[in-house]
Amino acid sequence: MMTRIQPPDWAEPKGYANGMLARGAMLFVGGQIGWNASQQFETDDFVAQTRQTLLNVAAVLKAGGAAPEHMVRMTWYIVDRVEYNARLKEIGVVYREVMGRNFPAMTCVQVAALVEDRARIEIEVTAVVPD
Repeated sequence: MMTRIQPPDWAEPKGYANGMLARGAMLFVGGQIGWNASQQFETDDFVAQTRQTLLNVAAVLKAGGAAPEHMVRMTWYIVDRVEYNARLKEIGVVYREVMGRNFPAMTCVQVAALVEDRARIEIEVTAVVPD
């Protein structure tokens, strides 16, 4: 069971939840980046890497018996917030394509670099699979 938490006098967030309340088995998805299952980058494009990163997250969720609707928290680590903001509409399209209309509590942080030199984005997720 999951319930979105929204303080009554706050403006509605767009594309994320301010809070999530959940019961069930917890699944922690380690940071996923924009390479394929063979750990090879197919592109350096930010949006394409975002799509692949989300596909990787979805694959780990599935392997753990979960799905995007079970996500309660996402943390995005990006190397360029200017590009992120400039391409937000494109990111929204690939997000909804892979994750549907499931918008957990989210944080996005710009970092100086990620461990893999070609990585432009890394996403970690917490999911709760209802009992």
